[in-house]
Amino acid sequence: MMNNTKFKQQLLEWRHYLHKYPETAFEESKTSAYIAQELKKMGLEVHENIGTTGIVANLTVGDGKGIIGLRADMDALNLQEIKDLPYRSEHQGKMHACGHDGHMTTLLGAAQLLATRKNFNGTVRFIFQPAEEIGKGAQAMMDDQLFERFPVDEIYGLHNMPGLPAGTIHTKPGPIMASEDNFIIRIKGKGAHSSSPHMGTDPLVIAAEIILALQTVVARNLDPLQTAVVSCTEIHSDGIRNAIPSNVEIKGDTRSFTPEVQKLLEERMRSLCEGICAMHGAECEFDYTHEFSPTINWDKCNEVTTLAAKNIVGEEKTNSDCTPIMASEDFGKFIEKIPGCFVFLGSKVEGEDVIPLHNSLYDYNDEIIETGAEFFAEIIKLSLAKE
Repeated sequence: MMNNTKFKQQLLEWRHYLHKYPETAFEESKTSAYIAQELKKMGLEVHENIGTTGIVANLTVGDGKGIIGLRADMDALNLQEIKDLPYRSEHQGKMHACGHDGHMTTLLGAAQLLATRKNFNGTVRFIFQPAEEIGKGAQAMMDDQLFERFPVDEIYGLHNMPGLPAGTIHTKPGPIMASEDNFIIRIKGKGAHSSSPHMGTDPLVIAAEIILALQTVVARNLDPLQTAVVSCTEIHSDGIRNAIPSNVEIKGDTRSFTPEVQKLLEERMRSLCEGICAMHGAECEFDYTHEFSPTINWDKCNEVTTLAAKNIVGEEKTNSDCTPIMASEDFGKFIEKIPGCFVFLGSKVEGEDVIPLHNSLYDYNDEIIETGAEFFAEIIKLSLAKE
């Protein structure tokens, strides 16, 4: 059996190393090499360079036919770390501000526990995914024949949540995280001197009307029992202080949980933008792209995560029907067809201020890593129970 103190020390070593050397989307080569090295030390069969920098490591015990996948994301963010830590990022302008260092360590920990205990009958695939932050890594791995080469019956993942009490596990059947669709609206008017607006077609005024009008899509076109968000987040023009611009560009994103709502948002937004521009005599280009799939948990897999959570943290710290959030996760792409479930692992320390994800002061709570590793290991024990 594994010495618990030694295991905790190993988790800290892994996490602090990964935090110190962050790499962003599709550039996780050193991160990937380090993880592969640690997995090989455990005796696992390791396959590298899947979807550019992704890894799949296999562990088989007994003769069971079941195959379960466990997934962690690897990429960091383009943020400058400002917290003074002994393991502070050494890569300028890059840091693990979303906790992927903790997720990787959790999965390494689960691999260590399972390789040591061997208390299951079947195969576990440990999937380390690149480029989650940009929503491209899951598809890249699947384009590289991930599930054809390494089929799984079910797949599970988790994400730390700074706003939820440390050590609690939150899951639910159905939608748990939203899709993300991006849009760009290009308005072409006619520039003029700011003193003579009647000689031009002002795209800024048109843009203002569009930004306000887009809020009516959710308020007046969407079934009130459905959920969606439309956010305009950037606006750019080619004007100067005393000149009305000719061109304005609006960027933003939408969040929702179903393909039907995604379709409604795109159609109504396009219609509004084109109609308002035409009304004012301007031209309109409307681009709408699907970046993240919604993360929709499978009912039977949610039952597994619920039981695993209760076994590890207790019923009082398990929420089996949590409130979904409108943020997005690339894991959703995996479970569009493969059964799976995604959960939240609380990391908030009582009495301390919450530092949100994607913040330059963020640092993963080391105290929850062992909980996450044990939770993953329990999923395998339940799913691949010895006969």
